[in-house]
Amino acid sequence: MTASAFDLVVVGGGPGGYVAAIRAAQLGMKTALVEKAQLGGVCLNWGCIPTKALLRSADVLRLVNGAAAFGVRAGSASADLPAMVARSRAVAAQLNKGVTHLMKKHGVTVISGHARLAGRGRLEVEGGAESGADGGRQALSAPHIILATGARARQLPALPADGKTVWSYREALAPPSLPRRLLIVGAGAIGIEFASFYRAVGAEVTVVEMAERILPVEDEEISAQVAASLKRDGIALHVATALERAERHGEGWALTLQPRTGAATRVEADVVLVAAGIVGNVEDLGLEHTAARVEKTHLVTDGFGRTGEPGLYAIGDVAGPPWLAHKASHEGVICVEHIAGLDPHALDPARIPACTYSHPQVASVGLTEAQARALGREVKVGRFPFVGNGKAIAMGATAGLVKVVFDGASGELLGAHMVGEEVTEMIQGYAIAQTLETTEADLMAAVLPHPTLSEAMHEAVLAAYGRALHI
Repeated sequence: MTASAFDLVVVGGGPGGYVAAIRAAQLGMKTALVEKAQLGGVCLNWGCIPTKALLRSADVLRLVNGAAAFGVRAGSASADLPAMVARSRAVAAQLNKGVTHLMKKHGVTVISGHARLAGRGRLEVEGGAESGADGGRQALSAPHIILATGARARQLPALPADGKTVWSYREALAPPSLPRRLLIVGAGAIGIEFASFYRAVGAEVTVVEMAERILPVEDEEISAQVAASLKRDGIALHVATALERAERHGEGWALTLQPRTGAATRVEADVVLVAAGIVGNVEDLGLEHTAARVEKTHLVTDGFGRTGEPGLYAIGDVAGPPWLAHKASHEGVICVEHIAGLDPHALDPARIPACTYSHPQVASVGLTEAQARALGREVKVGRFPFVGNGKAIAMGATAGLVKVVFDGASGELLGAHMVGEEVTEMIQGYAIAQTLETTEADLMAAVLPHPTLSEAMHEAVLAAYGRALHI
């Protein structure tokens, strides 16, 4: 079988893979991208984008039902779940078409099928061929191969997803009907986002988390504020709790929850949504014939995406945390630019912002206060509540907080953490500040517009040094 020759082949068309392919094409490389499912990957088709469309529908529902507080007579609104799901799927489809267009625009050869390594610098693709051609087997060769195969939802042996009474994120995005009682296993970003959505549209929601608190990777104060808000919305939270037993009960499940201290409780649910982490897609790639190492289902790489096998790279979820689309895209650009002989900065995972689109939203970048102290840093911490912000009061969105952590000696911004309305749109300010290595003096000198929610970011910096003006 004659191999089609390229400068670079990318395996996986998610936000890491397709961005890497575009950047390679921009740099003049003859590039191929192999994808066995849909361009855009899980993020665009069954993750980041469609979940945000559903959560936007939930926000509109809450706003309409609270319209009286703004002097608007809107009556009582209710959820049309099929219509919400249809809109979500349409948004994903539109973006999928956009990625297809980008591949054509940049001259990237898209090949449909499953790729396996077949020796150094070689791949064999099964189940497809170059776009527009007949399926079958195809051999590819390239001195550089990037694996961007992503990850999938972790399954629980006692609760394998069946699409009916046990869901993964995929079933939760396109449910056949609204469950009356939904139990979610896992209180990370995915679990909490779905908890917010399904509670808003009328389900009774229970969340079970083995860690001491929900959103355990976030700053402790932020997690506490989110937990309080979710409880006010009627969501039952069981933290420091294990799912001890799951038994079928009628059309649903009877579940025994065992807290770390205290007696077990029994909860019934029509549907169980498993959001207990992810597993890297490293199987059936031919890695066993390479020097690349796999640890805890993820490929081990350096700051430029290089594996232990010369010419073989990995980016995105398959290369480990943080499991975020923007990290994958940035990683793809760094990897390709390094291959091209440019001089990009190696990826610094500590400066990758994270967002949770729950109600309320959460956003963060850098170290938490606890992490900074554990590293022995002398810290200065500033906080500013949204209740002291004019725009937040006008919006009726005072349940929020901005918290910043500085190095007391140098003024370096070590971390920033937010909870509240639209904080996912605000965190970029602190992310840019970290990238530019700004100090507290630079941030204090910045003039932010009034009235905006972002003023709370400025006030939090001032508060860290005892100079807050509005609290």
